[in-house]
Amino acid sequence: MFRLDGKVALVTGGSRGIGRAISEALAGAGAFVVVNYVRGEEEAKKTVAAIEAAGGRAEAVGFDVADMAATEAAVAEIAKRHGRLDILVANAGIAIDGLLLRLKEEDIDRLFDVNVKGALASAKAAIKTMMRQKWGRVVFLSSIVGEMGNGGQTGYAATKAALVGITKSIAREYASRGITVNAVAPGFIDTDMTTQIPEAAKTEMLKAIPLGRTGRSEEVAAAVLFLASEESSYITGEVLRVNGGMLM
Repeated sequence: MFRLDGKVALVTGGSRGIGRAISEALAGAGAFVVVNYVRGEEEAKKTVAAIEAAGGRAEAVGFDVADMAATEAAVAEIAKRHGRLDILVANAGIAIDGLLLRLKEEDIDRLFDVNVKGALASAKAAIKTMMRQKWGRVVFLSSIVGEMGNGGQTGYAATKAALVGITKSIAREYASRGITVNAVAPGFIDTDMTTQIPEAAKTEMLKAIPLGRTGRSEEVAAAVLFLASEESSYITGEVLRVNGGMLM
């Protein structure tokens, strides 16, 4: 089950953390994985090397998803080079935390440029190819804070909430073309981003998680793999929560 043999997948922000776990999971299921990066070329190459060492196939391709023209050109080139593009995982994202009154305009702009505009640009470019194939899988990476909010993350939460509406809207637009569009909303996952949270704050967050622990990137990747597979063919417009019960 959940095999992706013969499929080509693009994972934006796929070089580290959750993105790397997703890239490795898709490759492990048989897909050729294009690992996108902006500045982390070395990390992207390490991810590709790890995939190849495990018997998979991958390549690293650098472009900034916040640049719509660059994204469209890069995705078109990927589809042309491989003859297809079946799966898009719009994972690239940034977090800029701060109380609302301390958020700067440039912070808000950057958050929306990468997290929202970048996701839209990637989907717009990928769906062009998927429509011709009459088959495709688009998975957006939202977040638990996009549904329940979190003090000090108003800007970030706004972008992740936007992805929920984007998921449901695009799902309606392209279901007739054989393209499913879903989102995965991780909770408190062990990543570079969460290591910056003070220990006292982590302890309080764990109290709110019924399973009593943080999640692993591999657990998020497993959810993405399912939504990218043929087995999820009757699921579209949904948000799959991977949060240990923190939000039900």
